[in-house]
Amino acid sequence: MKVYADTSFLASLYAADSHSAEAERRVRLRSPEFFLTPLLELELMNALQLRVFRREASSTEARKSGADLESDIRDGLFTIVPITAQAYETARLVAQRQTASIGARTLDILHVACAVLVKADQFWTFDTRQAALARAERLRVR
Repeated sequence: MKVYADTSFLASLYAADSHSAEAERRVRLRSPEFFLTPLLELELMNALQLRVFRREASSTEARKSGADLESDIRDGLFTIVPITAQAYETARLVAQRQTASIGARTLDILHVACAVLVKADQFWTFDTRQAALARAERLRVR
């Protein structure tokens, strides 16, 4: 199963929070292959560092989370996909269709556009607005 997991899901997978048990359960049950864009990797690394800033994690924990991610990339858990010009065009169209009714943020729109373009089997998120956007674009959301 090919999954586009957004930052909220991956952050819970790589650093302990209230959604971590559910994230780990899904991965264990489904054994997904995740897509990873440079944007998603950047947002995840930033989310881990924000946890240090907010004193929700230590710098040692954040480094371990980053190392775990790098190990999973090397082990093939992720398919690395670029963000193409087509992704920006798709995102622009998604924004025109959805933002007025959903209130989507630009980066969330770009994630959904990337998921659409790579033909992800499912879109995994813990963000309710992101889930609404993905559903509106006919992605299967968990």
